[in-house]
Amino acid sequence: MKVEICSNSRRSAEHAKAGGADRIELCSRLEVGGTTPSPEDIAYCVRQLQLRTHVLVRPREGNFTYSDAEFALICEEVEMCKRAGAHAVVVGFLTPDGRIDVAKTRHIVELAAPMEVTFHRAFDEMTEEPLVALEKVIGCGCHRILTSGCKPTAEEGIDTLRQLVHQAAGRITILAGAGVTPANAAHIVRQTGVTEIHGSCKHTLPDGTIETDTQTVLSLMEQIKALTD
Repeated sequence: MKVEICSNSRRSAEHAKAGGADRIELCSRLEVGGTTPSPEDIAYCVRQLQLRTHVLVRPREGNFTYSDAEFALICEEVEMCKRAGAHAVVVGFLTPDGRIDVAKTRHIVELAAPMEVTFHRAFDEMTEEPLVALEKVIGCGCHRILTSGCKPTAEEGIDTLRQLVHQAAGRITILAGAGVTPANAAHIVRQTGVTEIHGSCKHTLPDGTIETDTQTVLSLMEQIKALTD
């Protein structure tokens, strides 16, 4: 089992490491769903913290249908992640009618190598049947899909997550995310068979800042460790 913690700052990354997370998904502006972090923050997490760092590449908030100019910027940001030492990039592309954008996804997979590529929760906003979309993402060469089973939370999406894991049959990793907490993580894992989970383990500070909470990460890791003991 692998646990990925969504971290929106250096401090959040430090807390994720202190809690024992296997890796982080680094982003900025978590309050709008996350955007691309700075190269300095990526390098800090990789080199100073020595954390396995997957980087969200998303130039703006909003939908996942990008113009040619926006896609060119995404390509530049993927190259930046590679230079900064990131281990993977996290992206998602949909066509105007809400289907997996195969051309853009395949291009990023080729550009990102040897980094891994995660197709993020744009998967949960598509109009396609999930098992059909799964085959498209596998065909693009992605290494994992971050998904809640096309429901608001992973717990609500257990049935679809189980189907995705079964059909994937080890060809791609299904990373269960959205609403994953120490209270439900073990249940989600047992019911779906996923081997990786994603959580933010966040709390809000008095000034309104969103930050990863070390104790919550520790609690989540304890629940997952209990499954494998």
